[in-house]
Amino acid sequence: MLTVILGGARAGKSSLAERLALAQRAPVQVIATARASDDDMRARIARHQADRPATWTTIEEPVDLGGALAQIAPDACVIVDCLTLWTSNLLAEEREMRGIEAEAQRVADIAATRRGPTIAVSNEVGMGVHPATELGMRYRDLLGRVNATWVHAADRAVLVVAGRVVDLHAPENVFAELRR
Repeated sequence: MLTVILGGARAGKSSLAERLALAQRAPVQVIATARASDDDMRARIARHQADRPATWTTIEEPVDLGGALAQIAPDACVIVDCLTLWTSNLLAEEREMRGIEAEAQRVADIAATRRGPTIAVSNEVGMGVHPATELGMRYRDLLGRVNATWVHAADRAVLVVAGRVVDLHAPENVFAELRR
């Protein structure tokens, strides 16, 4: 089962992923995509590591997400934290946009077909401030497509807003009301 958790910065995405993983009756592995590029990022990484149970293992893999998923036991619960940084890392390697989108589809398919649960975290950056640079706009648009790809492959998707969880996989409820 693939669950995708989207939301803004500091909305509670990672803590929700951790709570969902704790509810599983399986070993938990975290695939961390962050690169410790500055003091702020090192502090964030340390905070996330300190918040996790000591029995969880972490694979630090900023680029080869498919390869990292392949290393994990089929029945283990996996948290991918996060698609936002993974996409940024691929873009920083100057990969073609279409290539990144194809890789997102390939890896989302791997995550969706695992026997064990996979929980992927990503930021929703398309609802905030308009990027001031061309690169910022390209990244926002690319991440929107990566997120849509993963949500399409997912069994469940939620949006975390100010600590509240909104279900994104119940559109039939919305459309039923429109037909009245």
